[in-house]
Amino acid sequence: MTQLTHFNQNGEAHMVDVGEKSTTHRIAVAEGSILMQAETLQLIVQGGHKKGDVLGIARIAGIMAAKKTSDLIPLCHPLALTHISVDLTPQIAQNQIHCQVTVETRGQTGVEMEALTAVQVALLTVYDMCKAVDRGMIIREVKLQKKSGGKSGNWERNE
Repeated sequence: MTQLTHFNQNGEAHMVDVGEKSTTHRIAVAEGSILMQAETLQLIVQGGHKKGDVLGIARIAGIMAAKKTSDLIPLCHPLALTHISVDLTPQIAQNQIHCQVTVETRGQTGVEMEALTAVQVALLTVYDMCKAVDRGMIIREVKLQKKSGGKSGNWERNE
């Protein structure tokens, strides 16, 4: 690819026309993590947070974010998503929660933005729910891990 697709010949931003693209099964997997104090992670894991089930609420927030991506990112197409999974895993030794999101559709454009948005909103929800006890949390390493489907085929991060 030699040019950005969200700009027309005059350099103006526009939504890409996907009308002629084939409908295919498309999957994207994204991940990231939130680093925190050990005490904060223990509150979450033990269910001792006064706001409730932090990981359950963050999971729902991630699902909602994937569904609303086109409302947040101006040039994203609204998509009929067929599957969203948001997995939040406490990693005690690293003092962090790892988030992995898988999003699927059968459509004419990919779901990378939906997966990346879901990861960020799920982790932001953890931050929001825990900021009263730990304002120093760090959201990091948010990235697309792999995608499949469509004209460009499969892609996977090599790390």
